[in-house]
Amino acid sequence: MSMLGIFKKKKPVKKEKLRKKKEVKKPPEVKIKKKAKEKPKEEKVRTAIPKAKPEISELVYKTLKAPHITEKATDLAQKNQYIFKVLPKANKVEVKKAIQQLYGVKVNSVNIINIPRKRRRLGKSEGWKKGYKKAIVRLAKGEKIDVAPR
Repeated sequence: MSMLGIFKKKKPVKKEKLRKKKEVKKPPEVKIKKKAKEKPKEEKVRTAIPKAKPEISELVYKTLKAPHITEKATDLAQKNQYIFKVLPKANKVEVKKAIQQLYGVKVNSVNIINIPRKRRRLGKSEGWKKGYKKAIVRLAKGEKIDVAPR
């Protein structure tokens, strides 16, 4: 079909259309208004007012879920180590800052463990037990946290 287009007669182009294409339109003239005398701007003085720090910041709520209380956790508490469930996106630095802010203790180190989800069955039905992330926090000597359930 594209071959047949060669044999079609071309329409003659009018000279008026060619002239219109060559003409360049001039932009409309813009009248410039004279500005009134500008008043000198007064400088605004900004005073730095420090925001009051809340006792517990958002960081704590974005990292820590709850203390992880098991037999092993209670044994580790005697060795100055405490276990916390943390949110999946939390890292060691955030956990350390959150524990120091929340409990007011000095944290020496933080180890993070990612517990994967596990397959569980109940009769015919299969499902998954949720995975989670936990952090083992080692405190400085003489520091203690009361995380025992009441």
